[in-house]
Amino acid sequence: MAHRELPPLGVAGAVVVGDDGSAEAAFAVRWAAEEARRRGCELVVLRAWSIKTAPRPPQWQPGFVPSEDEFAEAVSLALADHLAGILGAPADLSVRGLPVHDSPESALVRASQEAAVVVVGSHGRHLAKALLGSTSEHLVRHACGPVVVIPVRTT
Repeated sequence: MAHRELPPLGVAGAVVVGDDGSAEAAFAVRWAAEEARRRGCELVVLRAWSIKTAPRPPQWQPGFVPSEDEFAEAVSLALADHLAGILGAPADLSVRGLPVHDSPESALVRASQEAAVVVVGSHGRHLAKALLGSTSEHLVRHACGPVVVIPVRTT
């Protein structure tokens, strides 16, 4: 299988945080927002998605397969709603949601090529007792820049 070069994500100099929509990811998003404020830079909240994990677009009907753009828009709307619940509408911070049609591991490593720092929770919604989840471990091993792993509270 040939390696294909993927375009940059447009996150140069930003604090990028991975968000899977879970309550656990909210800890990392809040921490990343404070870090972006300290640095005086943009906060980019990256949501990796696939057809399997994306919410259904409003146009969806049985027997109809929406386009990739329609899925991306549905992910973008879900991400915006999730962020409004976590951060509200901060006047002192530039926040951008970034849906990326890719695996979380690949999308975050790509972001690390440009970002000032990439932030993730120690594990996502499926690992309650692991020290690092598969995504955070992959990112720590393969990132091209600084990574911060935020411990997720499991109480």
